[in-house]
Amino acid sequence: MTENPAEIEKASFRSDVTVELVKHSAADSDVLWAARVSTAGEQSLEEITKDPERSKGLINFLMRDRHGSPFEHNSMTFFISAPIFVFREFMRHRVGWSYNEESGRYRRLEPVFYVPGEARKLVQQGRPGKYEFVEGTAAQQELTGRVMEDAYRHAYEAYQEMLAAGVAREVARAVLPVGLFSSMYATCNARSLMHFLGLRTQHEQAAVPSFPQREIEMVGEKMEAHWAGLMPLTHAAFNAGGRVAP
Repeated sequence: MTENPAEIEKASFRSDVTVELVKHSAADSDVLWAARVSTAGEQSLEEITKDPERSKGLINFLMRDRHGSPFEHNSMTFFISAPIFVFREFMRHRVGWSYNEESGRYRRLEPVFYVPGEARKLVQQGRPGKYEFVEGTAAQQELTGRVMEDAYRHAYEAYQEMLAAGVAREVARAVLPVGLFSSMYATCNARSLMHFLGLRTQHEQAAVPSFPQREIEMVGEKMEAHWAGLMPLTHAAFNAGGRVAP
């Protein structure tokens, strides 16, 4: 099928990411009934209707002593829009995660590309394992934006040209860069999300320092904000425990 390039919109650029909580079954009480089945059997079902605030000490104990499985009996599904390079890092997280991403084989990919915002530190210093990022100059900021936008436009024009000539989408997409925005559904439980956050965000309460790429950290921060609203006691225990997944 030949696609008409006149129907394809011009390239657009953004420096943010999108994270929407589209579906969930997650509450602090989920941790409690899962934990108490060990000693209470069927009576643990009573925890479903109880105020979890009365049992936050149990949640703190489970987190502190790393009894992790009670934190798995919940589910959150996020819709995420971010650059492809973020998803390639994201999908290193496999245990407790499920993914479905939009396909460049089956749809024309939209010309939306990532360009760092002014707050993004541009200059990397130090040696492997000791990297530090510092502010770029105004000239570096201008150069980065200009060069990236020019490269994106050129790549998308090439993609558009091949589609118009009847080249299959799965072939034409090869010219597109990893700064292209993609979208996916990502489903996890609290335990797998805590492991992700421990590695992909920096936080003053973290017992083990992490050095994530800023763009995946932006996704992590938005996911964490949603999760903290659903499971505030578990989130507080995670922070108090040094942000180490149980």
